[in-house]
Amino acid sequence: MIEGQATRLGRTTHDIRYDAVHDEILVGNAYAQALLTFRGGASGDEPPVRIIQGPKTQLLQTERAEVDPVHDEIFASEDGAILVFSRTANGDVAPLRIIRGPDTLLKMARALAVDPVHNLLVVSVNELPKTDGEPGRKAGLVIFNRTDNGNAKPRAVIAGPNTGITNIQGGTFSHINMVQTYPAGGWIVLTHSADEPEQNFVGIWSVRDNGDVAPRWKIGGPKSTLKRLRGVALNPKHKELIVEDTWLNAVLTYSFPEMF
Repeated sequence: MIEGQATRLGRTTHDIRYDAVHDEILVGNAYAQALLTFRGGASGDEPPVRIIQGPKTQLLQTERAEVDPVHDEIFASEDGAILVFSRTANGDVAPLRIIRGPDTLLKMARALAVDPVHNLLVVSVNELPKTDGEPGRKAGLVIFNRTDNGNAKPRAVIAGPNTGITNIQGGTFSHINMVQTYPAGGWIVLTHSADEPEQNFVGIWSVRDNGDVAPRWKIGGPKSTLKRLRGVALNPKHKELIVEDTWLNAVLTYSFPEMF
């Protein structure tokens, strides 16, 4: 367990990423406007090995981040932007690249994941432009080229009624979508969370999908026992998909050989 004042961790942690190549753990601290990197074997009241923090970073409320160990980069999502840093950056450093602007569709950007094989960046977005008559907010996945910079248009947007991805205004809980990629198979994995248990599901799309496309596979429904999803992880060695459920206070593991 990593805990204590020296860790610089905040009260809540909404995302954590493990870099298996460099044996490091990446965590965002929204309250401190910082990205913290710990060694993989860190324990107790142990300080980070690196901290990205300060006015040059342009970090404001980053909770969700991603590490690309292949290209030595860290990606962090803000409400309307994606900030990219060198993986080894430390201190008050400027981003290498920033995806930001009206064409990016990054309003209410949330979780993100990198596919270094197909050179893609996938971001879950909780407010997309909608057509007349669509209720509430429209949510979905926006996909960029990994090296995009500035006011870049997404190369693909997965959104619409067939996707099952929703963000209906009202109620006590705003949908939170967590994302992972499986580059070896070219898959995007999304956990869709909502107040209503029947709207909680895990969806898998191809990196080549675009538009109002239903998931290639979907885990959900009464037999799945899912109530309110958050994190997702993949175990290719044992062909398993692992999800976190906050209502069940549990971690659930599904055998998923079709995906691997």
